[in-house]
Amino acid sequence: MQYIVLDMEWNQPWPGSPSAQKVLPVPIHGEIIQIGAVRVSEDQVIIDEYQQLVLPKYYRRLNKRVSSLTGIKETRLKAEGKPFPEVMEAFQCWCGEDCVFLTWGFDDIGILKENMELHGLDSSWVSRWYNLQLIFNAQTDGSTAQKALKTAMAMFGIEPTRPAHDALGDAYHTAVISTRLDLRRGMEEYGKSKKRHEEGFHGAAIPDCITRSVSRGYTDKDAVLKAMGSKENRCPICKRRMRPSRWVSQPGHRYMNISKCAKHGEYLVRVRLVREEDETYRVSRLLYTSDSEAANSYRAKAARLPPEPKRRFFWQHRLVKPAKKEK
Repeated sequence: MQYIVLDMEWNQPWPGSPSAQKVLPVPIHGEIIQIGAVRVSEDQVIIDEYQQLVLPKYYRRLNKRVSSLTGIKETRLKAEGKPFPEVMEAFQCWCGEDCVFLTWGFDDIGILKENMELHGLDSSWVSRWYNLQLIFNAQTDGSTAQKALKTAMAMFGIEPTRPAHDALGDAYHTAVISTRLDLRRGMEEYGKSKKRHEEGFHGAAIPDCITRSVSRGYTDKDAVLKAMGSKENRCPICKRRMRPSRWVSQPGHRYMNISKCAKHGEYLVRVRLVREEDETYRVSRLLYTSDSEAANSYRAKAARLPPEPKRRFFWQHRLVKPAKKEK
């Protein structure tokens, strides 16, 4: 068995652009433009590398932010990029049969499978994979989820020798981290680590957090926020429904609001959305005290938002017929 440490870069259309309006055969969160991978032997030694630019088929106009972050230009993509099916055939051949994929985060495999489905390709051969972040956390401090790659390197005293935000560069640095971990033990204990991650329990108490819970089966973001602001929004003391304020978004599919119980006062509600393989959403819900740092952060963000449009109620939409004239 060998480990394939995988990293990718993908292009996303600018919101509101013509590319963003395209209706694709399969919905995707980004179109892959670069694949980088490093082969690590069973005894955890780096032995080979793979890298290839991918010529986008649907989002051909490169997002300026993506180009700035990765250093990839449209001219280079056109000159060096190859069609996705051709790249996947070569990559699968390079990987071989007996391999396990390692990524730094949950996104890469999901994006890869979306792109393979978009092109009508079988993705079953990439189903055996592990998020190395969780193994790293379990075997180091165990206290924080989703550390940045740069942070993990610093914790192990690894000096960067490859460019960041480059598929092969990030894959290589991830591979170096993997050689410092007990991968076999990490895979054996992965189910436990993943469960703790999903439930928001990362080995340390969150300051001012009162309760933490996990819900599943929501169809979309609107369904999540509606439920979290109504039937699931209950006071931790009396269990009565609380009245929510305006939702404020945060990075990483997170949202928060301050909700009020008529009897026990205000609480900060924070939710994090994670899309499951069946396309539904899993939601981690955390409840904080009203004087917490999280609540103060909400107030600061909410104060900078423009006023909400006034709600129109049913009676405001009723048409009033003119009175009949008396004869």
